[in-house]
Amino acid sequence: MAHSQSADDMNLEQLADYLAGHIAGLHQINAARKFPTGQSNPTYLLDSNIGPLVLRRKPAGVLLKSAHAVDREFRVQAALQESAVPVPQMLHLCVDADVLGADFYIMSHVTGRSFADPTMEGETPAGRAAIIDEMSRVLAAIHSVDLTTAGLMDYGPPGNYFERQLTRWSKQYRATELEPVADMDQLMTELHRALPADDGQRCLVHGDYRIDNMIFDQHSATCRAVLDWELSTIGHPFADLAAVIMQWRLPPGQEGRGLAGLDRSALGLMSDAEFIASYCDRRGLQGIDNFGFYLAFSFFRMAAILQGVRKRAIDGNASDPKAAVKLGAYVPMFARLGMDALA
Repeated sequence: MAHSQSADDMNLEQLADYLAGHIAGLHQINAARKFPTGQSNPTYLLDSNIGPLVLRRKPAGVLLKSAHAVDREFRVQAALQESAVPVPQMLHLCVDADVLGADFYIMSHVTGRSFADPTMEGETPAGRAAIIDEMSRVLAAIHSVDLTTAGLMDYGPPGNYFERQLTRWSKQYRATELEPVADMDQLMTELHRALPADDGQRCLVHGDYRIDNMIFDQHSATCRAVLDWELSTIGHPFADLAAVIMQWRLPPGQEGRGLAGLDRSALGLMSDAEFIASYCDRRGLQGIDNFGFYLAFSFFRMAAILQGVRKRAIDGNASDPKAAVKLGAYVPMFARLGMDALA
């Protein structure tokens, strides 16, 4: 049974020797500590002689084709270094499995505030309003990246993004299915039926855009880095926008990390409609027809992702097996919420 590597069994001397040839001034790594978050690609804080660095690697074990592509994460963030999208500095990509047993990359360590969920506990209503507005600004910036200038025209296949994604995630879901979920079967059928015609919008999409994948300045609402680009591709902007709204529809608290049932205006938080309007305003859009489809698609895709996480836990290669089993139990709830969104 394969287990993901803990910081304890990472050969730091071997890693430092290797990196000395690739990162200026680096010759020693004193310690590595695994971040508790990040189900997919294990991430470590390295204490090096040139200061803190971050290492992100593929998990161990047999992986689904095209999953955990740390090389793509590295490429897209390297392409965004000079853009309006805040990302860490990319320092080195290693695709030689002999070094650590899996592909990995090294990036700068960005300090700042991170929020586990959109309620932003401890923040003032004005502070929350500013941070959510910054989320809207950064999302519009991601979708406005000039693909030619950034060298990302070939970062995703052409054609109808939602059709492609529906096919891909339906396959991934079937490959990791453990027992039948009636709502999931129905949701897949309905989404294929309700698929809108391709409107030609193609841009960089993050694929997992939410507040806990962002680092904000210690003293202001400015976003200092957007993290976790594993699911990024060239696709349709409304997929990212719907993913934000999807999270907000979930129950509040440590597990759902959503806003369902909360008095948002008292908290200083935008309504779904206000966030969509602020995003549309920034991108010069008149509004969005058929938003229910995009929202339902988001619930479907997340259900398929969680099913994969659960299957990895059962197979013994999850980054955090206990959390993975727990997350996998949400699949029926996401499928049901997807059906509600379509209705």
